[in-house]
Amino acid sequence: MGIYKSDEEVAVQQESCLLVSATITEVAKLLKPGITTISLDQMAETFIRDNGAIPSCKGYHGFPYSLCISINEEVVHGFPGNRILKDGDIVSIDTVVYKNGFHGDHAYTFIVGETTKEILDLVRITKESLYVGISQAVTGNRTGDIGYAIENYTYGQHGYGVIRDFVGHGVGREMHEDPQIPNYGFRGKGKKLTENMVLAIEPMITMGTNRINMLDDGWTVISADRSPAVHFEHNICVKKGAPLILSDFAPIEAAEKKNINLNSSYY
Repeated sequence: MGIYKSDEEVAVQQESCLLVSATITEVAKLLKPGITTISLDQMAETFIRDNGAIPSCKGYHGFPYSLCISINEEVVHGFPGNRILKDGDIVSIDTVVYKNGFHGDHAYTFIVGETTKEILDLVRITKESLYVGISQAVTGNRTGDIGYAIENYTYGQHGYGVIRDFVGHGVGREMHEDPQIPNYGFRGKGKKLTENMVLAIEPMITMGTNRINMLDDGWTVISADRSPAVHFEHNICVKKGAPLILSDFAPIEAAEKKNINLNSSYY
C-alpha cells in the first residue's frame, strides 16, 4: 500500500524535488568533453549542502557518492570517478536529496557532443515514455497501467529493451516506499493508486536486451549486451484526472540547450 501525504506534506516534499532539478541543472551547465565525473559529483554535493539539504545517495547502503552517473551501456547506479567524458557519451544523472523531512529523487539523460540518429531516437522515445507513463498515474488506476503504458510505448512500438530488475517506487520520508512501479505490466493489474501518493516513475530503457549485469563494484548496472541505455525519472503526486509533476525538467532543458557541448537534437 502506498503512503498517503497531506497537501501540506506534498508541498514541502516538492521543495526537495525541485532541489534535485536544480542540482541536475548545475550539472548540465558543466557537462563537456574532458571533464571528470568525480568533479561533477563534488560540485553537486557542495550545491546540495549549500541549499540546506543532504545528498541522500551518499552512504545509502554504502554507496559512496552523491550522484549516480551512468555512461553509455551503464543503466543505473554508476560510480563517479576519474573517467573523462568524451564526445558522443550518453550520460545519465540520477540523484536524491533530503530536506525538511522528505526526499526528492529523479534522473535525466544527456548526450555529450555528436551522436547517431539511433541514439537520439532512443533518448527521445525514452523521455516521451516517461510522460506516457505519468499520464496513467491518476486516482483509481493501478501500477500496471503505468507499466503497461511505458512498456507498450518503448518495447511494443519501438522494440527497445525495458529493464525489469529495477523499477520506480514511492518516495517520501523514506527514499524508497511502497508501491513499486515497474516499467512493464498489464492494464488494470497491480496496486491501486490513491490520491496524494508520491511516486518516482523512471523508465530505464536500452537499445537491445532487457537483461543486465552488475559490475564488480556491486552497484553499477550495465545492459547484458552492452547496448546503449537511457534513464529518465520524475516525481509525481497522484491526483484525480491528471497527476501533479513535482520535479521540473524545464531548467535542465534550458541549460542543456545553452551548453554548446550538449546535443539536444532529440527535442
